Amino acid sequence: MYLLYSLLLVIGVIAGSPWFLYQAIRHRKYVGSARQRLGLLPVSFNLDGDPSIWVHAVSVGEVLAARPLLEALKARYPRLRLYLSTTTLAGQQLARRQQDVDGVFYFPFDFAFIVRRVLAIVRPALVVLVEGEIWPNLLRECRKTGVKTIVVNGRVSNRSYPRYRLVRPLFRRVLADLDRLCMQSEESARRIVAIGAQPERVVVTGSLKFDAAALPALPHGRDRVLRFFRVSRDRVVVVAGSTMRGEDVYVLRAFRRVKGMSPQALLILAPRHAERFDEAVHVARGEGFATARRSDLPIDGDPRADVVVLDSIGELAQVYQLATVAFVGGSLVESGGHNILEPAALGRPIVFGSHMTNFAEIASEFLAHDAAVQVASPQALEQALVDLLLDPVRRASLGAAARALVEANQGARDRTLDAIATLLPLTRTATIHPFRRVH
Repeated sequence: MYLLYSLLLVIGVIAGSPWFLYQAIRHRKYVGSARQRLGLLPVSFNLDGDPSIWVHAVSVGEVLAARPLLEALKARYPRLRLYLSTTTLAGQQLARRQQDVDGVFYFPFDFAFIVRRVLAIVRPALVVLVEGEIWPNLLRECRKTGVKTIVVNGRVSNRSYPRYRLVRPLFRRVLADLDRLCMQSEESARRIVAIGAQPERVVVTGSLKFDAAALPALPHGRDRVLRFFRVSRDRVVVVAGSTMRGEDVYVLRAFRRVKGMSPQALLILAPRHAERFDEAVHVARGEGFATARRSDLPIDGDPRADVVVLDSIGELAQVYQLATVAFVGGSLVESGGHNILEPAALGRPIVFGSHMTNFAEIASEFLAHDAAVQVASPQALEQALVDLLLDPVRRASLGAAARALVEANQGARDRTLDAIATLLPLTRTATIHPFRRVH
């Protein structure tokens, strides 16, 4: 099975190489990260060979979700170094601003010889995989060398569940290498067992994103970010966060109706991916709006533009503080939706579209508690924004319900730490399997 998996991985890398090359040339992706993805971390990365905890978070969303856990791990296991890996460039940029970790690197390609090389340098006592990162060769090598492994904030979406069921016999073997699976919900726990996980290793801990949403902003984040948005109190602000390709134009046309009722209104448009910053500016100007980039704004000035494109990484959570109404993107197009908890924790009224597959359980809970508004079409988005801006009582009610729901669902961090403690007791953190260092 592992040989077949590795062969398929090789084929995938070869087939995808033109795309990787295009991304490298067009968007500077993967440039400078190839050595680390091949497992070639500098020996100085962990020169003394200290034992560690290795946390892997794919991109920005997973890094943000992991923040409360990272802080707690550093405090609970001070004798272990704490390393954080990511897959994407955006995730890497945010991870490097995380003060609780001892080192940050790119996740290696999941070939056995590459994984062994990384394990020999990082020397983890525990590997923590955030959300749905299941890598067969990594898990196998961890099992062979005595490294404990755990999935945290795990979930099995409606979209991925049928695919996993198709390969259940193979997936069962991979899941057997995991020591613990901390799932966000009872439904995800049931699904992971149905596709092969051992029930005694599965525990429901809730979503770390509820805990992460309640954390204070990054150090000096509020001053640093909001100094560029000295927006007057009477100015209507619509924040459209994590928008995807094809969605910007819907938001902009909905905002045109908002401008019709409030001529001084401001739209802060935050594309999900950095390579779309230029595209978002182009689309906004094409729709006839005076448009500026966040990076071009003067300090301590009320933006004079109609639209500001947030061309930065990791600032959206702070910017949601400005929102009269928040729209969370990836939901008007078939992208699966994005995290609604950041504006919710700030008590902002939230609107999202019908495509919330990736956050289906959270979205359903918010709708059941009348803590958000879901729209079925771009035209419905226009009407929802207008209705909310005309009804301050409704806005306040939605925002209060959203904040209360976040507060009621906190505690996943502590439950996750309890699960980790069963694998890595405090009294045993000095006894780490001795890796053979590979150069």
